[in-house]
Amino acid sequence: MSEIRRDRLHNQYVIIAPERLHRPDLYPKGISSHFREYTNKTDKPPLASRCPFCEGNESLTPPEIFAIRDNEANAPHWKTRVVPNLYKAVQVELEDKSRRNGMFESIPGVGAHEVLIDSTCHDCGIEGLDAQSIENWLRSIIIRIDDLKNDHRLVHFSIFKNVGASAGATQAHPHTQILALPIMPQSELTFLERNLQYYRRHGRGKVEDVLENELTCKERIVEELGSFVAFCPFASAFPFEVMIAPKRNIKSLEECSRDELGELALLLRHLFQKLKQQLGEFDYNLFFRLPPLNSNFENEPYMDYLHKNYRFTIRITPRIYRLGGFEIATGMAINPVSPEECASLLNSKEI
Repeated sequence: MSEIRRDRLHNQYVIIAPERLHRPDLYPKGISSHFREYTNKTDKPPLASRCPFCEGNESLTPPEIFAIRDNEANAPHWKTRVVPNLYKAVQVELEDKSRRNGMFESIPGVGAHEVLIDSTCHDCGIEGLDAQSIENWLRSIIIRIDDLKNDHRLVHFSIFKNVGASAGATQAHPHTQILALPIMPQSELTFLERNLQYYRRHGRGKVEDVLENELTCKERIVEELGSFVAFCPFASAFPFEVMIAPKRNIKSLEECSRDELGELALLLRHLFQKLKQQLGEFDYNLFFRLPPLNSNFENEPYMDYLHKNYRFTIRITPRIYRLGGFEIATGMAINPVSPEECASLLNSKEI
């Protein structure tokens, strides 16, 4: 059973999730045989023909939670599928009651951990999908957000893609992970607090002003499409890092109109085509920054201001270089390629 523990030294939460040990292809080749035995990991690689996320192999996943399809559940001929994560970090069945042992505090690993299978195509990255397929992916995320909001214990949403071994992926078939948690990560609380302070001084949110500055400067803009702008952030932590933000105050993905969702889908396709032109096949992480799902004692001071000062963002971080000791020890990034150079290269060819 998973558990959420509080790190008193760094004022952060840590999820202890033993079930995650058994994910396929989790360990590098040099890991000790003793530890492999401890985790009950086999050395047999999964057969490509038995990919659990491929169409026709629906029986290899838990029963689906949601799908875009025109036929019965858990059968072929779907466009997207959402299933429980087999190696879940948290689970909705647990009771949300904290435990204390002196200064050590924890709660059971309450939450939702789901896998969204992006499409039926095993080898298609975002750049290889048509705009309608990407829109189906976005619509599936929206539907899961709306559903999980109904569990009022859940307050924080983490939606991300790990693509390639350097980005932490353990399945080749393109997919997205959805985690909903009963606690707010410290980094999110810090952002909400600083964003509120900024709004009280300027009457605007931070993302709004960052975007305005990028549009004025134009040095790091990669593409504008309809209601959205893609740019390489001024203080990019990774080479070819790209952020997408809406031009108006859209606090969460589910507030996009149908037209805006189509624009966002097309922009994502263009971006990944441009990145692939420059980088070839590359590993990356993609994640959404979204406002709290529900109110609790941690985020309550910020909830009334979200519609005024919060804009959702999407960040794409290519994993070209490995993190070293300095980055891990300090939390500071060393980026060897300037964002201005990255934006110029991404704009050097038309899609």
